[in-house]
Amino acid sequence: MTDAAARYDRATFLFETKDYAGAAKILRDLVEEEPDQQELRLLLARSYYHSAQLGRAEQELKVIVERWPSDAYAHLVLARTLQRAGRAEEGSRHLALAEAMGLTE
Repeated sequence: MTDAAARYDRATFLFETKDYAGAAKILRDLVEEEPDQQELRLLLARSYYHSAQLGRAEQELKVIVERWPSDAYAHLVLARTLQRAGRAEEGSRHLALAEAMGLTE
């Protein structure tokens, strides 16, 4: 197993056991090394969201929806992030896009 694979396994374990901040620390480095890995970015954004690092979650999610605009789940999580940050109106566009792509809550 490569070092990156071992770190990814560790990050997913931390995420699954609700240590979102710990997962984010590992995932941040992995995303820096592999910036084109959509799955890594989304897991990092979700880790930020669940650890209440909403600004960082928003930043990652905006990169994802810009680079992969058909990712309905990223739009949904971005909408939820903006809602949680008290910016529901701004998130409504992303929620509508997620729903238009067939993702329902």
